[in-house]
Amino acid sequence: MATAAAATPPRKGADRADASAWLAVAAGTLGAFMATLDISIVNSSLPTIQGEIGASGTEGTWIATAYLVSEIIIIPMAAWLERMLGLRTFLLIAAGLFTAFSVMCGLSTSLGMMVFGRVGQGFTGGAMIPTAQVIIAQRLPRAQQPIGIAAFGATAILGPVLGPLIGGWLTENVSWHYAFFINVPICAILVTLLLLGLPHEKAKLHLFGQADWKGIAGLALGLGGLTVFLEDGQREQWFDSSLIRTMFGVMLAGFVLLFWGQATARRPIIKLKLLLDRQFGSVALMGVVLGVVLYGTAYAIPQFLSSIAGYNALQSGKVVLLSGLPSLFMMAIVPFLLRRVDIRIAVAVGLGIMGLSAMMDANLTMASTGSDFTASQLMRGVGQILGMLFLSQAVVRSVPPEDAGDASGLFNAMRNLGGSFALAGISILQDQRQWLHSRRIEESLNANGVAVQDFVGGLSQQFGGMPTALRVVGQQIQGQALVMTYNDIFWIMGAGTLAVLPLVLFLRPLPQDAAPAMVH
Repeated sequence: MATAAAATPPRKGADRADASAWLAVAAGTLGAFMATLDISIVNSSLPTIQGEIGASGTEGTWIATAYLVSEIIIIPMAAWLERMLGLRTFLLIAAGLFTAFSVMCGLSTSLGMMVFGRVGQGFTGGAMIPTAQVIIAQRLPRAQQPIGIAAFGATAILGPVLGPLIGGWLTENVSWHYAFFINVPICAILVTLLLLGLPHEKAKLHLFGQADWKGIAGLALGLGGLTVFLEDGQREQWFDSSLIRTMFGVMLAGFVLLFWGQATARRPIIKLKLLLDRQFGSVALMGVVLGVVLYGTAYAIPQFLSSIAGYNALQSGKVVLLSGLPSLFMMAIVPFLLRRVDIRIAVAVGLGIMGLSAMMDANLTMASTGSDFTASQLMRGVGQILGMLFLSQAVVRSVPPEDAGDASGLFNAMRNLGGSFALAGISILQDQRQWLHSRRIEESLNANGVAVQDFVGGLSQQFGGMPTALRVVGQQIQGQALVMTYNDIFWIMGAGTLAVLPLVLFLRPLPQDAAPAMVH
């Protein structure tokens, strides 16, 4: 039920695409760009949004996680929805609903309203990512497809890194609400391009009954329950909470339905048995780790800069943007890399660089600022393009051609799942490790020690009273504990990435004469 770019080729004899074909490609690329942009557009402005809608720091992860989880569910369904509704109708519905949910997010006054809007954005935006690849394969002749592939690759890379910058600029110069309202004019352009570039196709509503409904329900309930379980488990004291016990039950029921669909459906929503293949299973696991680092660092860096360095949303966005610069420049040498570099070496180098870059961020202090992330962000951009590019090729080369679409959808799901795990893990670590580090710092301070008494006495004189001095000491302890917590977060991401490096030995070299495959 998933999709790759293995769609119906252009008509025979056509060696040049016409204007309508390029309009269709522009529409697909714009839709994919908008969808990938909104994955991270809230990251740098999240502290501001949390304050205005009354969400805590750990609850704020829901705003990012809701989008990723929804994408996981919809991407494997995109091919079926496209066949049932027709490509143009499907995209017009997706664009219209995406606009409506974006407006809802912009008007949100509570966490519940915001999360609901982000879920809707993820469902409708995620549908526009794989269909962009289908448009390139259907509307462009083989000789011109590399142009479409390059355009799509640029959007896949630039969207997530431009998101924090655009969101930050809008937050500081206009309002955070416009990080969502900006989608309204973009969607208007997208709808115009779709109407001009894509022909209408008759709907095939009889396909509605052929869907793997058990798998669809299972995927939604399983991932939804798992996400709530991980996100709120620590805060709700795990199984002491009736909510967590309920979500655990929902998660189990969802996964039972998903596996039931695997066993009984003619075309399962997502073909999990592909994970049993040694090569594809290795690629999928590396995809999870790739998602952890990509989405985890893009979320953690703005949060650190906001809470420790006092950066505003725009300043944090500029730091996140750094990782996109080397990726953008390296896109020009993508064909050379694919032809000349062994996939095992490329993936190992890419993941190794990403792991080391995360390790470099595990030495932060209270004095750290955005400049301390410059080298690691530039390294991360290089590692990201090598890891994503070559793993994307390995996805469709590691399975039979008829399974390429399912493999693509499953890889996308695993990468987004890694991002979801990263955000949930950051929330848990912030609660647990900050408390642990605070207690350890307090235990190391001897109230009767001369140095401690002199320090507190100096603060008392400076701030005009002992209560204020003790409050300042408490704030400093919490600040140091938070820095140590972020160091733990970056260290875990780096160590996890380096730990999967041996899996590259399971990869097989790419065929020398094969055309690049498109996988988001």
